[in-house]
Amino acid sequence: MLELRNINKTLGGQSVLRGLSLRVERGETMVVVGSSGAGKSVALKHMIGLLRPDSGEVMIDGQTMHTAGGAELRKLRRWFGMLFQGGALINWINIFDNIALPLRERGESSEKEIKDRVREALEMVNLPQIQHQMPAELSGGMVKRAALARAIVTRPPIVLYDEPTAGLDPILSRNIDRLIQHLQSQMGVTSVVVTHDLVSAFSIGDRVALLHEGRIACMGTPEEFQHHESPLAHEFIAAQFGHNQTFQTA
Repeated sequence: MLELRNINKTLGGQSVLRGLSLRVERGETMVVVGSSGAGKSVALKHMIGLLRPDSGEVMIDGQTMHTAGGAELRKLRRWFGMLFQGGALINWINIFDNIALPLRERGESSEKEIKDRVREALEMVNLPQIQHQMPAELSGGMVKRAALARAIVTRPPIVLYDEPTAGLDPILSRNIDRLIQHLQSQMGVTSVVVTHDLVSAFSIGDRVALLHEGRIACMGTPEEFQHHESPLAHEFIAAQFGHNQTFQTA
């Protein structure tokens, strides 16, 4: 459904993506892990068309994202919802208007329909009573959930998550993991999650891919990843769990 084909990208004179190829199947949760600076967020921005590759192709359901512009690009972006790393809520408008923004930008829904969709999205992220609050009044975990409600309010078939547990304590992180799994089961979306958190990756991922120096170094199910022959996978796991530990998947 979503595919990056031999993507190369240089930013600020530095080669960030070096022949990155990745295919995400319809309905799966693909988790991309890697150290800071590995190119995870840059890869996400290519998927949604915020960046264009220097070379290579970005395909969505057989259509080319990397060459699209104008109305065509706007149409393709409707396939996506995106949870940005910091939430990216607009501080000077309330939560209702933040979540309603994508619907209002499309101009296809009545205010009654918008009200119903916002309420539905907030209920899905377990925040049914906060629509009149301002972003500054919310905790970090609530900001992430409200931002996720905005990402799904248009009912997109693909949801992209940029470091969804970053800055959260372990309890809130696991709550976000469960929420991602719940949305997957309820909406049947295709999900791409970039993170450095292997606990999260092994909990939610159908497949886990390690991005290293701008390309995929290894990939497999959580179980396969933990026993992969790649020294890079061993090093990444050991850095979080220790050399003699593995994460027990459910």
